[in-house]
Amino acid sequence: MARRIVGYHLDDEGDWVAELECGHGQHVRHDPPWQVRAWVTTEEGRAARLGTTLDCVRCTEAR
Repeated sequence: MARRIVGYHLDDEGDWVAELECGHGQHVRHDPPWQVRAWVTTEEGRAARLGTTLDCVRCTEAR
């Protein structure tokens, strides 16, 4: 289910986790060539993505 990004935090390994409006989290790693998310590497990039949506697998599975 599509859920808005409401914040971010770093996990124990230093990877960024998007905090979703549903209360779940989703990693948003920049790990080329597999995952290209250069926006996550800067504060400005992360701020620009606040309010955009990600698919929350946990919410989808709960349905």
